[in-house]
Amino acid sequence: MTTAAPTRSDGPSPMPPAEDTRSHGSISGRAARFAGLAALLLVTAVLYLWDLSASGYGNEFYAAAAQAGADNWTAFFYGSLDIGNQITVDKPPASIWLMALSVKLFGLNSWSVLVPQALLGVASVGVLYATVKRTSGHTAGLIAGAILALTPAAALMFRFNNPDALLVFLLVLASWFTVRAVEKGSWKWLAWAGVAIGFASLTKMLQAFVILPVLVAVYATAAPIRFRTRVWHLLGAAAAVVVSLGWWVAVVELVPESWRPYIGGSQTNSVLELIFGYNGLGRITGNQVGSVTGGGGGGAGGMWGETGITRMFDGVSGGMISWLIPAALMLSVMALVLLARTGRTSMERAQVILWAGWLVITALDEIRSAVSRRRPDPALNGASGRLLGQLLRFGGIGIASTAAYALLFWILAGPLGALYANVVALVVTAVANTAANRLLTFGIRGRDRLFGDHVGGLLAFGIGLILTTGSLWLMGTYWPDAARSVTLLVLCLANAVATVIRFVTLRFLFDHRAPGAPEPGTG
Repeated sequence: MTTAAPTRSDGPSPMPPAEDTRSHGSISGRAARFAGLAALLLVTAVLYLWDLSASGYGNEFYAAAAQAGADNWTAFFYGSLDIGNQITVDKPPASIWLMALSVKLFGLNSWSVLVPQALLGVASVGVLYATVKRTSGHTAGLIAGAILALTPAAALMFRFNNPDALLVFLLVLASWFTVRAVEKGSWKWLAWAGVAIGFASLTKMLQAFVILPVLVAVYATAAPIRFRTRVWHLLGAAAAVVVSLGWWVAVVELVPESWRPYIGGSQTNSVLELIFGYNGLGRITGNQVGSVTGGGGGGAGGMWGETGITRMFDGVSGGMISWLIPAALMLSVMALVLLARTGRTSMERAQVILWAGWLVITALDEIRSAVSRRRPDPALNGASGRLLGQLLRFGGIGIASTAAYALLFWILAGPLGALYANVVALVVTAVANTAANRLLTFGIRGRDRLFGDHVGGLLAFGIGLILTTGSLWLMGTYWPDAARSVTLLVLCLANAVATVIRFVTLRFLFDHRAPGAPEPGTG
């Protein structure tokens, strides 16, 4: 008597359906990520290209060079200002090359001059997304790209034909290459980072070197290879920088002066003078002889506005992006604290060091540059003193608010839990903080616009809520067993960030209405 062997139909066969499910899930996940990225890039392109011709030819100085380069290859190579090759622009020609090729293909018009910069903006957003995504995932990459795309200063830069658009793209690209290099200790990716820095130098000379120490530090500290090997890789990348920049410099310096145009911005017809003069070390010392905006030791005013440390946090700049600087710095510190337990080769920590280092070193460069160019001005001293008084009063109120927040959170965390205690403490201190600053910091009395003032304060409160709630989420994800005191410390740091944002918001709302405030366009 024999027993028939069971057939495949006698029992379930779970493996093929499971594989199909995973496959479909993977495909749908990839499709969703692609759709998110496509939407980000499409919105960025619309923002940067919409009504682009409203800017005319942008900077006509560079537009003229693009026209000359489109009609004459010698002018193209040197970045000549005119087709007769009498003199070059006061920058290297890399950004001119892109515009000249566009003009050659599409003719001279506003769009052909400005579109290359707009497309560089879209590309910069895409590369930033790719860089952040490698470590922190799709959502974080989209957030990073959106912040860059929506930053007013970036939108202005990528809709204009100054060299900064190409410079920023190449620096973001160098950061992506560096992150790829750090992952496996790859000298090839690091060499490509050097090439990107070199061509960024062909865009705006030594300004491209500002973030170079940060890239070096990230690779030197986080690459998963021996220290000696890291050093050799960095030396190779340095050689790539020299070659990528040096080939054009060598040609310009070795060709007889009678065969080429005069180097604009230089005093001795030398590109080396331009590199190490006002376009290089002159931006550190403040000696910018040869600048098209007026040389010498700089000034307190001029076409670019007043200079000084407070320039970044006052007027137009403060409302456009500088409110984010203190928040980014303090959140970076919090991220490094949360990642303290990770190893030397942690890619998460490497990216925090990369972007925080970029922010710190460029901010320090801006402050140093502003101080070196500044001349004493009694009106500016009065404005700075007024700002200092506001900062001191706001700081005192902020300290009291933070202390009140900490006390309320400590009392309510037990019965309500951390999340609800955080919301209640923030609401109470936000209302009190706005009222106190309205009266004491900015001297606003009466009920005029009171509702709108508190709405502005609540907007800053909303940012604070996002920061503190996000901090709690990070703590729960990366440090779930942290003591209540550690959680309180992290929340206080986040609340301090929100306080800085509150100052910029309230100053924007109140300062022009305060007694003794200068009229718009004066002082």
